[in-house]
Parts: sequence; structure tokens; C-alpha cells
Amino acid sequence: MSGEGEVPQAIRKLAPGKLVIASHNEGKVREIRALLAPFGVEPVSAASLDLPEPDETGTTFVANAELKALQAADLSGLPALADDSGLCVEALGGEPGIFSARWAGPSKDFGLAMALVEKNIAEKGPDVPRDAHFVCALALAWPDGHVEWFEGRVDGTLVWPPRGGNGFGYDAMFLPNGHEQTFGEMAPEAKHAMSHRADAFGQLVAAVF
Repeated sequence: MSGEGEVPQAIRKLAPGKLVIASHNEGKVREIRALLAPFGVEPVSAASLDLPEPDETGTTFVANAELKALQAADLSGLPALADDSGLCVEALGGEPGIFSARWAGPSKDFGLAMALVEKNIAEKGPDVPRDAHFVCALALAWPDGHVEWFEGRVDGTLVWPPRGGNGFGYDAMFLPNGHEQTFGEMAPEAKHAMSHRADAFGQLVAAVF
């Protein structure tokens, strides 16, 4: 298992074959498929297997990724990879954090979620810093209960109004440090090269392939 800044030391390698992507978020599934494409695995989504979405009862990104991966591996009999990720806003004490998806409501309306983030920042005053970071925790689980996990991060600031129609979630309001385009304005390959998910995947690839 590995965390940010550590050299990944996987106990178990991932063999070629089917791998369940334990997510019902098509944006995440699409990004994960692209990142896995070079490694000889055959991604299948949890939705395509009619696997249920578990209640995310963990108190950290890693805990939620682990419970999703373990359930998918147990129900499918295949290795499963789960992602739990979110936006952490410094001025909001790290919120929405692990509740990032829930801020979008039952309809998964991230326009609403971004507006809620902006409203909460504005209530702090006009000069409040707009620093934020994305976190991505990946958990890779096998049917026997073994889990490897990896955590990535990317830092930036928040812009308003949102910019760009690419990506998903909060991408259109997140401007990564050192860049002039939001994740919503970047081409997918540019985001994949430096995102929180790419950071976690780099660790996973080094460890398990």
C-alpha cells in the first residue's frame, strides 16, 4: 500500500484480464479506461455488471475507495478498482471533501455543486483565499479480500464563473497551479498528464503492473 510521496511497494501484482471499475460515474469510468488502456487489462464497469452502489460510510477517501472495491470484487469474483475522489477547499475547512458527489444532490447536478461551493466561499468575505486541491484515492481489491491503495493530489485555485465543457464534476472551476486553463478547458490528454487521478495511477502502475 502507498500514500502520496511514497514509493509504491505492492504486495501483489495485477495479472492481465478483466478488471471491474467499481464506479457508476461514467466520467470516472471513461478516464480510468483511458489510463488503463496500455496495460493489457479489460475494464468492465460496475454498472454493466448490475453491481449495486454501496453506501460510502468511510470517513476518508481511502476508506471509501476500499469499501467500493471490496464489494465489487466480492460480488463479481474479479479484481476490482475503485476511485474515491473529491475537491477540498481550504477556506471551507476541506469541504466538500469526501462529500463532493453528495453536494451535487440526487440528480448529480455539478453545476449546482459548483454554485454551492462558490456561495460558501463568498460568505467568508471578498478576500478569502481560493486555494483548493483535488484528492484521488485508488483501491485495488481481489475477491479474497486483499487490497492495495494509492493516493494522489493536485493543487490549484478556484475560478468563477466555471470555464470549459470538458471533464466532469468540479473540473470547470479548478485551475491547477502553474496553468492558465481549468480542468474543464483542458484537452483530456493534458488533464490525464497531471491530474490527481493521474498521480494515483502513476503510483498504481509502478506498483502492480
